[in-house]
Amino acid sequence: MSSSSAFNDDKGGSSSVGEPEYGHDPASGGIFSSDYKRHDDLKEMLDSNKDSSKLEAMKRIVAMIARGKNASDLFPAVVKNVACKNIEVKKLVYVYLVRYAEEQQDLALLSISTFQRGLKDPNQLIRASALRVLSSIRVTIIVPIMMLAIKEAASDMSPYVRKTAAHAIPKLYSLDPEQKDQLIEVIEKLLADKTTLVAGSVVMAFEEVCPERIDLIHKNYRKLCNLLIDVEEWGQVVIINMLTRYARTQFLNPNINESLLEEGGGGEKTFYGSEEDEDDEEEEKEKKSEAAALAKRKPYVMDPDHRLLLRNTKPLLQSRNAAVVMAVAQLYFHLAPKAEVGVIAKALVRLLRSHSEVQYVVLQNVATMTIKRRGMFEPYLKSFYIRSTDPTQIKVLKLEVLTNLANETNISTILREFQTYIKSMDKDFVAATIQAIGRCATNIGEVRDTCLNGLVQLLSNRDELVVAESVVVIKKLLQMQPEKHSDIIKHMAKLTDNIQVPMARASILWLIGEYCEHVPKIAPDVLRKMAKSFTNEEDIVKLQIINLAAKLYLTNSKQTKLLTQYVLNLAKYDQNYDIRDRARFIRQLIVPTEKCGALSKYAKKLFLALKPAPVLESPFKDRDHFQLGSLSHLLNAKAGGYQELPDWPEAAPDPSVRNVEVPEWTKCSSREKRKEKKVEKPFYSDSEGESGPTESADSESDSASGSESGSGSEESGSGSESEESEEGSESEEEEEEEEGEEKDQKKKKNKEIKKPVQESESENSSEEEERKNERKRRQRKNDSESESEEEEDESESESSQSESEDSDSEAEVKKKKVKTAQTKPPPKPAKTDNKKGKKEMSLLDLDDFEPAPSPQVTPVNNFLSNSLVTDLEGLSLSDNVLSPATISPSSATKSYELLHRITGEGLSVEYCFSRQPFSPDANMVAVQIEFTNNTTNDTKNLHMEDVKLQSGMRVKEFPEIELLPAGETTTAVMGIDFCDSTQAANFQLCTHSRKFFVSIQPPVGELMRPVFLTENEFKKEQGQLMGMNEITEKLMLDVKCRNEHAIVQRVITAANLSRVPCGSDKECRFSGRTVTSSSLVLVTVASKEEGTAQLMVNCEKMVIGTMLVKDILLALTQ
Repeated sequence: MSSSSAFNDDKGGSSSVGEPEYGHDPASGGIFSSDYKRHDDLKEMLDSNKDSSKLEAMKRIVAMIARGKNASDLFPAVVKNVACKNIEVKKLVYVYLVRYAEEQQDLALLSISTFQRGLKDPNQLIRASALRVLSSIRVTIIVPIMMLAIKEAASDMSPYVRKTAAHAIPKLYSLDPEQKDQLIEVIEKLLADKTTLVAGSVVMAFEEVCPERIDLIHKNYRKLCNLLIDVEEWGQVVIINMLTRYARTQFLNPNINESLLEEGGGGEKTFYGSEEDEDDEEEEKEKKSEAAALAKRKPYVMDPDHRLLLRNTKPLLQSRNAAVVMAVAQLYFHLAPKAEVGVIAKALVRLLRSHSEVQYVVLQNVATMTIKRRGMFEPYLKSFYIRSTDPTQIKVLKLEVLTNLANETNISTILREFQTYIKSMDKDFVAATIQAIGRCATNIGEVRDTCLNGLVQLLSNRDELVVAESVVVIKKLLQMQPEKHSDIIKHMAKLTDNIQVPMARASILWLIGEYCEHVPKIAPDVLRKMAKSFTNEEDIVKLQIINLAAKLYLTNSKQTKLLTQYVLNLAKYDQNYDIRDRARFIRQLIVPTEKCGALSKYAKKLFLALKPAPVLESPFKDRDHFQLGSLSHLLNAKAGGYQELPDWPEAAPDPSVRNVEVPEWTKCSSREKRKEKKVEKPFYSDSEGESGPTESADSESDSASGSESGSGSEESGSGSESEESEEGSESEEEEEEEEGEEKDQKKKKNKEIKKPVQESESENSSEEEERKNERKRRQRKNDSESESEEEEDESESESSQSESEDSDSEAEVKKKKVKTAQTKPPPKPAKTDNKKGKKEMSLLDLDDFEPAPSPQVTPVNNFLSNSLVTDLEGLSLSDNVLSPATISPSSATKSYELLHRITGEGLSVEYCFSRQPFSPDANMVAVQIEFTNNTTNDTKNLHMEDVKLQSGMRVKEFPEIELLPAGETTTAVMGIDFCDSTQAANFQLCTHSRKFFVSIQPPVGELMRPVFLTENEFKKEQGQLMGMNEITEKLMLDVKCRNEHAIVQRVITAANLSRVPCGSDKECRFSGRTVTSSSLVLVTVASKEEGTAQLMVNCEKMVIGTMLVKDILLALTQ
């Protein structure tokens, strides 16, 4: 035992001295040697006769697994202890076996008899663990044993074991799908289980194995609804999603009456309008009365089970788990009547205070909801205002929501927000904001001209990206009323000299060509300039130059005939075949010749036809056919395992299938009273701002149904609900009474959550339960009533507390709700606001618009006022066009061995990163591979197979080398997109006879391409990459590396960067961008006295920055 005590002394505690840290190089030999030594000690401890040393060893092994270290070589030593009598050791052994049983199947099979004995163990945790290990051994031979074990566990006394059985069902199903019928029987049995612990797991198994078997849910529907509130959070998510699909197949659409009302309204008009045929009038009248009667009757025919589901999920909107809130929100959106859906808005807005990942998912769903149900989120408009700290993807989604919520009343405040966003440093966000302004302008006609003026002012911005995006949006807006805006077209024609972004240049040329009749003097001159630079333009711009030439030839051939011919001749010999084809086609169409076809007569109609204005639509418009909250909705593509949301049935299926016979002795008057009280009390208090459109409408409909239908369908519904809920609560009370506790219900509930296993470990016969119920009913009658009052008080205090959190916007909300309650036309902007707004000139001054018949756009010169110019001076978003990067010297490239000649049986392969652009794909790193055949035989068919990559990575394979003669060497180039990571690309290198597994792992310096920056640009970009994006290290330079030339040579060897000119002798600067994401990388090496220096790396990607610092430090100090 001395060795083990020494081991404890040396390596006591969880973080042992000998263990490697994450920062160490995993390829260094020291780690492996210490690992083997440590594992030998652990094996000795596991073979010890003392339970304490076994327990210590198992704790350490489980800790190793938790830290992600490989402990698979200990499997034989651990599996021997599965028969250990110490419960603690046994539990940890099972934890280990669950992790490694799938990898070490043969060894696990040897111990299968021990696992089978474990299934009969008196301790429920051991029984469950044995079943878990058994289901983790993925071998088809033991399928019958697994099936038997699952069937036995499904009828186990302990709910924890039954839960584990439910978890084992999908594992067995994936191993052997032929067992489906037997597994469905087990699922049916477990679905009837009344414990909350099992409910979530068995529904998950149901979803995995037989989601189409809806008939299994019928009898358990009400029980699941009643248990929902007490199930664990992830179980709640699964059950809610399943019940959403169930409800869509079993209940009628609660909003179907809206379409009937519309038809009724239409019928009314035709009834009053038609005075010719009395028979028609009578028919119309009958139809109208039927529709009206149906519309009146429909809201009160909602199935009581449908109402039960909505009522029991509503409290979960206050869950602390964002997934549960999102699940309830999608259930309400897909199932609830329109008047009640608004209740989810506040809960979703609350989730926007969460982490950015949660915000991203919630905003995706809110963006979809706002397209169909805009009014729901209007009171919370300010919650979607963008913060400077938000990530770009969150900003873009919030913009989307704000654009969807825009209407005549709030457009001025929204566009004032947009005005601020345009000054942001985030370029993608600025571009999205300009597009949002364009969408607002197309959707709301009154502000179109105001938006256009604002966008024209942006054309004077110093940032090219802002100008380019503005041009593209203005082009779309001008298509709506081109004749009014010739000034703007002239102004945009002047921009062709400055704007370099291809899409913007193409948009300007299209505008000038399309409306050349409005600018007859400027258009030919623009064509002249474009003809000069034709050969240097991008393809998209060339196509528009050809179109412009054709249109001008047709409208103004005197001035432009020669120019057009010149442009068409240039295009005739262009490298791009699209451009050559277009030139050939247009020449035949517009230039009259003897052989010209019939189409040339219609050239003018073809080119100058009126084109419809583009419709700017939300990208979320067609996403609502996916179930909200699902991965498919997030990706806007059908993900694996996604189940379509069924359509509503036209006729309601038989509701009696959900009826369950309730024993007489379970009915209790006091419980009925308690339920009725809870139903009457709405979940959110009426004093809250959102209760206007949602709760009030709900309560009105309820009271109306009570008064009109008397003891009609609503009463019968509540009766059946109360019976079912009695059954659900009764089952819980039975278990509590078996435990024999004399405490009030709240304490019991807490106890249930803390110890679900012990609570239902012991179960007694039904006769004893009956006697106990009789005794306790009398004692609890008074308690239950007082308890329900306490719960109501609690819910009131909670709701008032949540109300105070949103106090800043609550007053506005209430005002708006009062207005909407009175059915009046939408309010117009007040004139008093206009006067205030006119005092300051701003980019998008929107308060000075009035619904005039045809507001005109004033000339451009008037826009550029002094205040505006100063306003826009703060925008420093310039991103100059990068000059071609200087290719680093070939001496910087270093070769790596891919396949040794001994391993490759005479074939040796080396590779290097050539640092040349990879022409097929600019986002890939070019890898030059050199093959040498050292054998006496020819090698044939050299190619790649079975490429294995991390997510996001891509490979462009080198072309197959058909023959490599003996003693010869050849090279090939392949491209790899490493996705800005140093993960290895693994593949098989194949010849005609053999296959070799190889991998290429890039140094971080090869993930970049050089970029030329001026000194000022470098300083400016460096100023934007401060804080967490800056890493500084002090170092002592190597003796041979103390002059400028040596430093530059070593840095460029370590990383593919470009030198930046610098005024100081003591400083060397380098710049580059990552190949995949074009993230900027800036490196500064500042020399100081006596060989000391400071290395500074500024990089948008912190991980790459950290790794680059290590590599450059190594290069400069060795």
